[in-house]
Amino acid sequence: QVQLVESGGGSVQPGGSLRLSCAASGFTFRIYAMNWYRQAPGKARELVAAISSGGGATNYADSVKGRFTISRDNAKNTAYLQMNSLKPEDTAVYYCNAPYGDWWGQGTQVTVSS
Repeated sequence: QVQLVESGGGSVQPGGSLRLSCAASGFTFRIYAMNWYRQAPGKARELVAAISSGGGATNYADSVKGRFTISRDNAKNTAYLQMNSLKPEDTAVYYCNAPYGDWWGQGTQVTVSS
């Protein structure tokens, strides 16, 4: 069955960095686009970043442009989200998503606080 497993979340001070990973299994990872979403308490889930199947095209929410980088390693069936210059407003649960099948991971908590 399809599985998306996020890891790499945690607590960090403002200005810090984290790298999230999304390990995929149960489908042909290399032919599907992948997304990262986040959901903060009391707010709707929002799309943070997207990457094409081959990794050549990416898109970002305006709020993270220049700070976050989405990437993927198709040989490892893994997508990544490098998050730099983190701000308190980046605090949320981050989810990996494969939009073709509307498949979701369980989420990983990111907390940015001094």
